[in-house]
Amino acid sequence: MSPLRLSARYRTALVTGASTGLGLAFADMLLAQGVEVWGTARDTIRLPVRPGFHAVALELGDGSAAEAIFLAAEQSAGGFDIVINNAGFGAFGSFAHTEFSVWEEQLRLMLVNTARLSHVALRGMLARRRGALVNISSIAGEFGLPYQAIYNTTKAGLSALNESLMYELAGTGVIMIDFRPGDYRTNFEGSVRRPEQAVGWAHDTINPARMSRAWSSFVALMRSGPAPAHAAESLRRALLRGRSGTVRTGRFFQAQLGPFLARFGTLAFKRKVQEKYFGL
Repeated sequence: MSPLRLSARYRTALVTGASTGLGLAFADMLLAQGVEVWGTARDTIRLPVRPGFHAVALELGDGSAAEAIFLAAEQSAGGFDIVINNAGFGAFGSFAHTEFSVWEEQLRLMLVNTARLSHVALRGMLARRRGALVNISSIAGEFGLPYQAIYNTTKAGLSALNESLMYELAGTGVIMIDFRPGDYRTNFEGSVRRPEQAVGWAHDTINPARMSRAWSSFVALMRSGPAPAHAAESLRRALLRGRSGTVRTGRFFQAQLGPFLARFGTLAFKRKVQEKYFGL
């Protein structure tokens, strides 16, 4: 029978991007479950002050520095039983009309350096023969968000990494959770970078109205999604199960109906559904 509290199985956790949104909800859930949490942000002043919470300044854009900070935090914790790679950012713009440096930064931070932290985290867990690695990918890896091409790419790539690790970790005492949230009320849309606006470039010159509709639909969907605590509860249940797997969570269409359509429908049908969903 599964323990009622995570602290019966897990003692310590690290959560990247713990200052707001899903990361903060995960940290709060873990603390409520009796797990000691090390939470990261670029600026620790943005992190919460809670009993059992340790603030860590970590800039995921610098891979070698992030790894060194992770190792120092891990040593102070005496090893992490849970590592949740959640940090990242969104960028909205037409792929061709946005400087490639924006997309390159997103790939480096959200895929390459997240994989790097996964790599170092697993080494410690495998040495202790216990632990849970949770990489926050996204349903966007299956149903791409319009005008967020590299965000979709990083999340699909992260899910591919997670799937591969599930095979490698079988029988080791370490589990891998590919956590795929949909739209949640996190104000993520408020922090999404819009580089075309920032530098005064033109919007999509082929169909600017289409781009505008995609943005409006994205904002409306994010603002009407479930509260972050809903995602944290989904993760709590997954951790209590104690086995590797994929967790889709969010509104009914994204978490249940969408994956069903993706599995049994054609790609052309899937694209039509996606266009309808975003008012395109």
